[in-house]
Amino acid sequence: MVARTPQTCAHERRTGLASVGQALRALEAAGMSRSEAIRSSLIASARRLRRSHELAAEVAALEADPDDRDEMLAVAALMESLRAAR
Repeated sequence: MVARTPQTCAHERRTGLASVGQALRALEAAGMSRSEAIRSSLIASARRLRRSHELAAEVAALEADPDDRDEMLAVAALMESLRAAR
């Protein structure tokens, strides 16, 4: 059984998850050990965070490029004209 600490209770309220323990039990039922479940969850979370940072950097680079900005505005104007033509 997973210990219920103030941190886990706060996480459950914040995320709307019924229980962190339920999520852990589901992973264990799928054949993962507790250590494997925790390790894989940490790795997946770190990958999502890294990907989020990479996407933000890519967006910033595109927005800083005047040629890309001009193209984005031209495409947006074209899309708007097509929408208005209906």
